[in-house]
Amino acid sequence: MSLNGTYENELAFQADRRRATVEFIKIVSDLWYDKSIELVLFRNQLIDRNVSEILNLHEYAGEFVQKPISIFDSVEIAQAIKTLDLPPAKLDIGKLTYEFHLEDQKYSNATGFVANKLKDAKKNNSIKPKDVVLYGFGRIGRLVARELMTKTGKGSQLRLRAIVTRGTIDQTVLEKRASLLRNDSVHGDFSGTVIADAKNSALIINGTTVNIISANAPEDIDYTKYGINNALVIDNTGAFRDKEALSRHLKSKGVDKVLLTAPGKGIPNIVHGVNHLDNDPDKVDIFSAASCTTNAITPILKVIEDTYGVISGHLETIHAYTNDQNLVDNYHSKYRRGRAAGLNMVITETGAGSAVTKALPSFEGKLTSNAIRVPVPNGSLAILNLDLEKKTSVDAMNALMKKYALEGDLVEQIKYEMSDELVSSDIVGSSAPSIYDSKATIVRTNGKNTILYIWYDNEYGYSHQVIRLAKYIAKVRRYTYY
Repeated sequence: MSLNGTYENELAFQADRRRATVEFIKIVSDLWYDKSIELVLFRNQLIDRNVSEILNLHEYAGEFVQKPISIFDSVEIAQAIKTLDLPPAKLDIGKLTYEFHLEDQKYSNATGFVANKLKDAKKNNSIKPKDVVLYGFGRIGRLVARELMTKTGKGSQLRLRAIVTRGTIDQTVLEKRASLLRNDSVHGDFSGTVIADAKNSALIINGTTVNIISANAPEDIDYTKYGINNALVIDNTGAFRDKEALSRHLKSKGVDKVLLTAPGKGIPNIVHGVNHLDNDPDKVDIFSAASCTTNAITPILKVIEDTYGVISGHLETIHAYTNDQNLVDNYHSKYRRGRAAGLNMVITETGAGSAVTKALPSFEGKLTSNAIRVPVPNGSLAILNLDLEKKTSVDAMNALMKKYALEGDLVEQIKYEMSDELVSSDIVGSSAPSIYDSKATIVRTNGKNTILYIWYDNEYGYSHQVIRLAKYIAKVRRYTYY
């Protein structure tokens, strides 16, 4: 065949791939909006993705499992899922496609395979939607709002009903709030509509009313006046950090549970995927989602502890600067943080090393920790230097992490990265709180000391952990197949 003929064939194949991707996008949307069934590709979101993004995700998937995962396979599996009578669910089509390749000789078609794999779905108990109130509307609050409103669908899980702020609520203030939700310097534009409704003191997000409530104290609010009942309050103000202070939310009419988006005192500190099942939401009313760094390192540490055992170690976090630092040199109550955040690397303390023990008690006294704030607005790196009880190697360590990223209880938490060119901006927008850099792994020649590099989007990845925990507390977790 001539070179020109080869090129024409390549063009034709690419057209077929993109046409199949358009069909796939329609099926993904139909399943979500008609049946509340969310498809993901190795935990990567597919809703509201464009053709090129979905094709790139398929390239990653194929590299991840070392087998071709084509868009044509995904269309076949998605069509099979659409024919089944399934309850609301979250299904990893990448895992299903991979397994179909491994077991295709057992099945005459994809429908039979999918029906068998998802046969337990109907055993899943029906769920009752939960009203959600965001108390505070800062970095984490706005990202949680974005995700909740993007994933509202038919409203069968978490329903964002109100946002509580301080101060006057008028057209100017509402428009400023709306603008901060619409546009984000780090995470880009919100893929939806936001309209300020001053007459009703609300934001209309994707056509849905979210009340904006002004209050100086949690107990001053009667949420039932807004039609909100038995709500989960997600407190992201940072003002209330212990059980006594957070209990003030429970004095409000219409509140049932409270979730703090920071480490808390006197309440369960949860890293979803690691220790959430240790606390029954029927018996506990107030939870903490710990910190972004704790959520990044704890899943990895659990895998290492369970497999090799950890004698001791040190955590060093290279962390994006945060809002509590100064833009220019000025007074700050903490050492070094007064210097200009955009111009300096700033050594500061972190409690993440000791906070791990709240999720993994076996780490009591094992970890020291420190942090360096660096001049990037988002995207952080945790470096774990661990002394192990059992020997390992770079290949064995990477194989272990890849296994946990592919299957088991931590697939939502651990993402396995294979790129030689990975840098901090590449991980912005990742929903996994722990991004394992397989190319940076070090194991000393004695096999008992390892240095691991764990990236994390300290805003977006953490927000997803908050939402995962919120769904557990609210008891609205759907049937999942990962």
